[in-house]
Amino acid sequence: MLFPKRTKFRKAHKGRIHGTASRCNNMNYGSYGLKAIQPERIISRQIEAARVALTRHMKRQGRVWTRIFPNIPVSKKPIEVRMGKGKGSPEYYACRVKPGRILFEVDGVSEQIAKEALYKASAKLPIK
Repeated sequence: MLFPKRTKFRKAHKGRIHGTASRCNNMNYGSYGLKAIQPERIISRQIEAARVALTRHMKRQGRVWTRIFPNIPVSKKPIEVRMGKGKGSPEYYACRVKPGRILFEVDGVSEQIAKEALYKASAKLPIK
């Protein structure tokens, strides 16, 4: 699973995802890509599950580029803990994705295989 080697701050604010993507909204590497239409946080487990689905369907032919990286720590308090007493410890890492951002790019396979593989990968993600 993906997570940063080190961060400037251990915990982060939740934040909101406003507007559309101004960067990573064009294809740079591959011939086919998966683009986000909704704003959402995507966690590292979901990115990994989508990547595995892509490479399995492509039977490890071609090349896959992951254009997102989970760099936001998401904290969580343990279950059955009362309110207050500070913020919980970081549980997992997520990536804030704006609409229009390219998530994955694929090259080196036919259009039909790429379409099917990207469709299977999109089923693993929480956004359209």
